[in-house]
Formats: sequence, structure tokens, C-alpha cells
Amino acid sequence: HGPVPVPQAGEAPVELRELRELQELAARVVVPRMRQHGFCVLDGFLGEQTGSGVLAEVRALHRSGTFTDGQLVSQRSDSSKSIRGDEITWVEGWEPGCGHVRVLLRRMDDLVRHCDGKLGEYRINLRTKAMVACYPGKQTGYVRHVDNPNGDGRCITCIYYLNKNWDPQEHGGLLRIFPEGRTQSADIVPVFDRLLFFWSDRRNPHEVQPTFANRYAITVWYFDADERAQAKEKYSTAQSLCLICSHTAQ
Repeated sequence: HGPVPVPQAGEAPVELRELRELQELAARVVVPRMRQHGFCVLDGFLGEQTGSGVLAEVRALHRSGTFTDGQLVSQRSDSSKSIRGDEITWVEGWEPGCGHVRVLLRRMDDLVRHCDGKLGEYRINLRTKAMVACYPGKQTGYVRHVDNPNGDGRCITCIYYLNKNWDPQEHGGLLRIFPEGRTQSADIVPVFDRLLFFWSDRRNPHEVQPTFANRYAITVWYFDADERAQAKEKYSTAQSLCLICSHTAQ
């Protein structure tokens, strides 16, 4: 899934008032909380109407049968279901029936663009497509893991939750983050119209606890330009080494 450019200022039509709001949100909330805690939760990110539009589109996608079992990046066994029980599909937002998803992605991109340059050394200019995921109840979850343990370029994980009337006592499905160097974990309830940011690297191991109802979320990963370039360089070197090995083995 090739990376998607994050639009620069002026490329996407956004109301000035909305831009100012996002600028303020970035400066007052997202940047300080990411620096201090390594994660940040924002509620009411799109509002009831637009958020409900996103949920309707995600449910329609799920019904259409385009979702597949979530696969581990490097799958070494057939036991992925016990590690990760979600069903996923990837979208860009330009597909038919994804208009509200497109609005969500644009708003995410605008917010991240306002944070860029204020989050340490990171230079963010690309992101993944959006991963739309459903944990279909039945105690499915995702065991403790790190999104980017080996420097693949992903620096920020951004998750938008879509679950109305979610009760963690009844439905489970908490995202539990284990921030590095902290004795306490942080539990995030995947409630409707909630946006979560956290560092994608080893600072934030996390898990999805067993889920007992359909649990919908949309995840996007933002890339640091330098780490991404180094990762591509490493990958192409490894590829050529494999090529050399295969030639010499003949």
C-alpha cells in the first residue's frame, strides 16, 4: 500500500475558521500531550452528523465483503487469528461511497500538518492509506505489539473510533497502551467520534482487549521523511543482497 502525500497548506479546500480551530487544537492540545504523555485523545473530532456518515460508509464497506483477515506484517505461522482477530480493508477516500471518509482523512491531515515541525525532529510528508478495521466480537482482539519496532518510517499512529453507545464492561475492546518508562497503562475506550494519536515506535506497546461486539476503527500511519528514506534504502540493500545470494546459489 503505497504512501499518500499529506496535502500542503492551501492544497485542500478547508474553511478558514476550521483551519484556525485545527491550528489551535494542534498547538494547545495535540503537541503538548504528545510531548508529555506520548499519546493524545480528542473527542467530538467530526461531530455527530459527519461521524455518523463515516460510520454508515464503513458499515456498507463491511457488508460489501471487501474486508479480509488482518495479516501480520511478517507472518511466520498459521496462528495469526490468535494474535490478531480483526478484518480489514484499505481505502484512499476517493472510492465511491467514501465521501465522509475523505472528509475525515482531510481533517486528520490538516491537524497533523499543523503539528509538523513541533514534534521533535520529525518531518511528516507522507502517510499510509486508511486501514478500515472491524473486530467482529467473538472475543477477538490483538495481542500486545508495537506498530513500528524496526524503524520502517511510521512515526505517528492515528486512530478514529466509530462505536456508538460502547460500554467497555459489556463490549470489551479497550485499547490498552503501555507507555515506555511508566508503571501505569492507559486504557482508551473506542467510543464514537474519538480520535487517538500515539507514537508508533517502541515507546508505545499496546493491545486490543477481547471484543464482544462489532468494533469499528479507521487507522492511518504518518511517516517521518528521513526514517522512511533510510528504511527504503535498507530494504533495497537487503533486496540486492538476496539477489546476489540467489545468483551465487545457482
